[in-house]
Amino acid sequence: MSLFNPSRDQVRQFFFETWRKFRANEPLTPLEGMALQIMQAHPEYHHVLDASDRYREQEYFPEMGETNPFLHMSLHLSILEQLSIDQPPGIAAAYQSLLKKHGDEQAAQHDLMDCLAETIWRAQRERAAPDAAAYLECMQQKASAIPKSTLS
Repeated sequence: MSLFNPSRDQVRQFFFETWRKFRANEPLTPLEGMALQIMQAHPEYHHVLDASDRYREQEYFPEMGETNPFLHMSLHLSILEQLSIDQPPGIAAAYQSLLKKHGDEQAAQHDLMDCLAETIWRAQRERAAPDAAAYLECMQQKASAIPKSTLS
C-alpha cells in the first residue's frame, strides 16, 4: 500500500484486514493498532467491517446523507498521525484546547477532521497543495469557539 496516496481499495483492505486480524487475535502493527482504536470507537461501523465482501465496493453519497465509514476512519487516522508528531505545528495545542472544550476525544477529533476535510476539499477544487496555514487557522477557530450547548 502506498503510504502517502493509497487507493480507495487499499484503504478499505487495510481496515478490513486490521479488523480481521483483531477478531482472529493476531498481532497488529502500530498503525493497525491505531486504526483499531478508531474502529472500536465507532461500533456503528462494525457491521461493515464484518462484511468485507458486501462493502468492499459500496458507494457512499454524502448528498444523500450517507457517511463513508472508510473516509471517516481514514480522517481519524490522519488526525492521530498528525497529533503524534504535532504536524502541522500547533495541531497538538489545538487538540488539547478542543479536549478541554468538549471533554471528549471523539468530539475533539471530529472538529479537527472537519478542518482537514475542508482543507483537502479546497486543495482538490483549486488543484493546489493543501494550505497548512488555513488548516491551522480553522483548528484554532474551532478551539476558541464557544460550544453550541452553552449558547442556548
